[in-house]
Amino acid sequence: MYEALRGRRRVLEVWATDRAAREPWLPAGTERAGPDEIEARCGSFEHQGVCAKVEPYPYAQAERLLEPEDALVVCLDEVQDPGNLGAICRTAECTGAAGVVIPERRAAEVTPAVCRASAGAVEHLAVARTRNLADFLEHAKREGAWCYGATSDAGVPWTRPDFAGRVVIVLGAEGRGLRPRVSAACDELVSLPLCGRVESLNVSATAAALLYEILRARGHGG
Repeated sequence: MYEALRGRRRVLEVWATDRAAREPWLPAGTERAGPDEIEARCGSFEHQGVCAKVEPYPYAQAERLLEPEDALVVCLDEVQDPGNLGAICRTAECTGAAGVVIPERRAAEVTPAVCRASAGAVEHLAVARTRNLADFLEHAKREGAWCYGATSDAGVPWTRPDFAGRVVIVLGAEGRGLRPRVSAACDELVSLPLCGRVESLNVSATAAALLYEILRARGHGG
């Protein structure tokens, strides 16, 4: 809610319980409402006493995310869990990514659940939708980007690339991974080490590890 008020969408109405209405960052004109009414309006019991009606989410143009010479773009191949999409968007925003690209079909989109899972990061991060992810990757390569797909069985360690210039990170769906055509559109496939008995990482955990490795490789290691 706080990030929505600071974001690019226009907030149309705000409701808050008596206790939550004491927060100094709430706008003038906030309406009082009971907890049950807040829950009914937002469709979740995890509302912390505040709910808002905002404009529809403004999706970005995927091609424009590649404009910066050092653009870092995250592509998600039919990731369907809203929690994963939200968590990835949160990490992408925190690491300064240019944006996230998702397919128009068979994939999670930006919903209130994704907004909550992202801790409001989607209000500041550019999220774009594309009809064909493999075609977008081909376009990204023509624009000088290097596309890295993450798979558990790739022969290239995640620390080998230098990640300079325009970089696109491609992550697959829960359980299935990258589709063959999307995988084939990547310049290189990289993998993270798995030292335990579980065969793969959660897609949001993979995204976090790769994005922070890119920050380190680009000289932001702290």
